[in-house]
Parts: sequence; structure tokens; C-alpha cells
Amino acid sequence: MESANIPTVFVIDDDADIRASIRGLLKSAGLQSEGFERAEQFLQTKLSDSPSCLVLDVSLPGINGLEFQQQLTKAGRQIPIIFVTGHGDIPMSVKAIKSGAVEFLTKPLKRNVLLDAIQQALARDSVRRQEQADIALLKNATTR
Repeated sequence: MESANIPTVFVIDDDADIRASIRGLLKSAGLQSEGFERAEQFLQTKLSDSPSCLVLDVSLPGINGLEFQQQLTKAGRQIPIIFVTGHGDIPMSVKAIKSGAVEFLTKPLKRNVLLDAIQQALARDSVRRQEQADIALLKNATTR
């Protein structure tokens, strides 16, 4: 059972070796993770109350990473995204960042660069969650 205080990194990559490698890196860094082969599988996951982020491959079977980012936004599922790709280009990275991605990294991934991006994404999600909690407290205080 996961604790509300332990951050979770969700990894979506159709390459099982890459997914396992990223999850192994996260485990060695003391981070909890869950892996998915397809974006659609992630949609079945209930996000916990702990900070989280998404390491998302751009090229996926079915819906691609950039389309999935837009789908999450439309659905109101707020989670910081770090894109990873073996076949990215500048227009693709610009689109991802303009749509709110934390980072756009190319494979092969550099361990420290990925971990830094993940820490940044988790920090961003922590701030967002705290702001939401503060707003909720203010709303409750004004309705009394």
C-alpha cells in the first residue's frame, strides 16, 4: 500500500527494456514507480494524494505521447510530464513544452538529467497540491 507522502513516478514506454531501466533507476534513487506499456493503461490508474509525475515516451502504439498530454489536460488530470523520445525534433519539443511539459529528453537518457527532471516535476506537483489545499481552506473559511 502506498503512503500519501511517498511520491510516485509513472513510466509509460512501449519498450519493456527502457521501462524496466527507468524503473530500476528510480528504485535506486528511492522513488516509487509504476510502469505501463500504453497510455490508455495509465488512464485506469487512480492517482494517489502524493506528488507524482509522468515519464512519457512520445512514440507509443495507439495514442502518442503528445496526443495523450492534450487528452490529460482536457480531462483535468493534472500531472507534470517529462517526455522521452528516441526520435524527437525541435517542433515536437517546442509543442510539448508549450503545452506544459517539464522537460523533453532524448534517448539514450542521461541518468542525472532524468533524475533532475523528475525531482523538478515532483516539486512542481507538490506546489500545485499545496496551492489547491490552501484554496480549499480559504473557501471553507469564507463559507462558515
